[in-house]
Amino acid sequence: MIGFILFFAWLGFGGDYIWAMSTGHHPFPWLGILLTIVAIVTAWYSYKTGPEKVLWATGAHELIDPQTDAERQLVNVVEEMAIAAGVPRPRIWIVPDDDPNAFATGHDPLDSHIAVTQGLLRICNRDELQAVIGHELGHVKNLDVRLMTTLAALVGAVLLVRDGMGRMMGRGRLGRDTGRRAKDAGPLVAILLALWVISWIIAPLVTQLLALAVSRRREYLADDMSAQFTRNPLALASALEKIEGAAAPTESIKRGAAHLCICDPLGRRLTNNEGWLADRFATHPPMSMRISRLKGMGYAQLKKEGGSFTSSALG
Repeated sequence: MIGFILFFAWLGFGGDYIWAMSTGHHPFPWLGILLTIVAIVTAWYSYKTGPEKVLWATGAHELIDPQTDAERQLVNVVEEMAIAAGVPRPRIWIVPDDDPNAFATGHDPLDSHIAVTQGLLRICNRDELQAVIGHELGHVKNLDVRLMTTLAALVGAVLLVRDGMGRMMGRGRLGRDTGRRAKDAGPLVAILLALWVISWIIAPLVTQLLALAVSRRREYLADDMSAQFTRNPLALASALEKIEGAAAPTESIKRGAAHLCICDPLGRRLTNNEGWLADRFATHPPMSMRISRLKGMGYAQLKKEGGSFTSSALG
């Protein structure tokens, strides 16, 4: 968040400096102060209201009075897994989407939310649902949701601020006059102006990359936490295989909140790869790697318990 504020300070004070260099005057740095204040307020507001914004963006509705067997089972499973994780029971939400997925949001275990899609309730049996909820409660217990939710809100906030500045710079006299004066003032100012404009263009990408870097590393840990809570890593492996086999991306969950989900809701091929590019642009580690790790845990557990190990036991 400090980096987010400093980035906007550069955008503001950099714009003031370019204006001063191109005009020869040194006015009061209004833009720098304004954007720094906007960044501080945005970061604070994103932190405070992030969970509500994420849930609203997905169209989720809170499950207060379960009506169906699937909804009652979900409530029971969340209560059981909250006890296993040693955290208060989170509020439960259902996303009206046929694609199976789930995510957690909130600030801490005392203010947490778990949302699942209707598609997940339809395809998962009780053990698989327990494993998925255990994964999400792992994010809650590890406080991943605090940073990941704030980053999701910041992505949207950056897009709004950038679009507003883009309209002001692109359609008004300010953008044309500054560009003309920058060229007249010399190549250094023109280069600084180009870098400043590029910074505005890549601002949402920078914020998204922060979110992706956090998410990709923490998914493995949440998988491990699920195995610890349920003592059944094969159930999560089976659930992930079903989720991976879904035909379509999760339409209700947009790009800004993709890193919150148990699997990439956008169905991007990059997520299934390893390497430098995937590590920086994919929201999740490869599903095949996650499933393989979980099956390895299941094999070790069966071997330790003296159980028989068969290929059918690993799905």
